[in-house]
Amino acid sequence: MAWHNELGKYGEEKVNRYLLDMGYTVLERNWKIGHKELDFVCLDGEMLVVVEVKTRENDKVSLFELLDFKKKRNLQLAGAAYLTQKNIHREIRFDLVLVSGAEMRIEYIKEVIDLF
Repeated sequence: MAWHNELGKYGEEKVNRYLLDMGYTVLERNWKIGHKELDFVCLDGEMLVVVEVKTRENDKVSLFELLDFKKKRNLQLAGAAYLTQKNIHREIRFDLVLVSGAEMRIEYIKEVIDLF
């Protein structure tokens, strides 16, 4: 497996533990529809949350580099498809988790779609 894939898997495992520790209920991991993927679909209380994970060795990463217009749009489309496929009728929140630096520090950003 390529190094960047191993790093990504490590980051997702770390985020999975983090989400559980924060009291989230993880419903799906790596849910796919076509070429689009949702890293995590969770419940935060009653709120349905899509969590996008980005893992980088470098801790000097811009949020705008990580979640450009195309990625943001794909998340929205995949989130809508998830709601339709699962016949869920509720609001959805899109969050971003950045795992970065030598110590693989976690930075959790809620409602990331609304930041743009």
